[in-house]
Amino acid sequence: MGSANLSTKRQRIAELARTKAGTALSTLHHVIDLEWMREAYRLTRKDGASGIDGVTAAQYEANLEANLLALLERIKSGRYVAPPVRRVYIPKADGSERPLGIPTLEDKVAQRAIVMVLEPIYEQEFLSCSFGFRPGRSAHQALSALRLAFMGRQGLRWVLDVDISKYYDTIQHHHLRAFLDRRVTDGVIRRMIDKWLKAGVLEHGLLQRTTEGTRKAASSRLCSQTSTCTMCWMNGSSGTCACASGGTASS
Repeated sequence: MGSANLSTKRQRIAELARTKAGTALSTLHHVIDLEWMREAYRLTRKDGASGIDGVTAAQYEANLEANLLALLERIKSGRYVAPPVRRVYIPKADGSERPLGIPTLEDKVAQRAIVMVLEPIYEQEFLSCSFGFRPGRSAHQALSALRLAFMGRQGLRWVLDVDISKYYDTIQHHHLRAFLDRRVTDGVIRRMIDKWLKAGVLEHGLLQRTTEGTRKAASSRLCSQTSTCTMCWMNGSSGTCACASGGTASS
């Protein structure tokens, strides 16, 4: 019954987004309840490194219901404080290093809860050829779509592979907020996103506040999905394309 209820809620959000295309939705956070938080926790990866608080999934689960209730109350009341991410670096193929932000487990759960609200809305905005940061879609599917387009009647002959350098590190917050203004003005949802944008990064014991860019964390699908949708909207994508994970293959 729980999963059916959650599915119904998300379907209603999607239907609202479809019927009110081009309109900002201002009443969304009421769907977030304890059941919603349980699902957000279930969907959250629990095998990753700990954030700045050092709390593991096993420790959080020891008092799961109480922790989720407390988190829910802080989200709804506005008392939630987004912790900074813990900065680590991972090697890249070219020998350089990629900065990565490690959020706390509870912050990942909160992010997931908000993503669960936003996904049904922005799924109505994406083109069918977009595959990046979308539920049930992958880069492999993008490649399959390109293969079919080349072999089919469309007669496609070329592919453009684009990688915007440091896109997520440099996206301007006012552009992201302006894009969100077009579809989501719910106070609770927007307040949470603003808190994540301002939370900053903890590196070598020093807190760095950011005025641009989104936190490059493994769970930060929230800003990644919205940023990708922003990029596609600003580019006015049309025709046949296959966009995946921040890169774009177009034909």
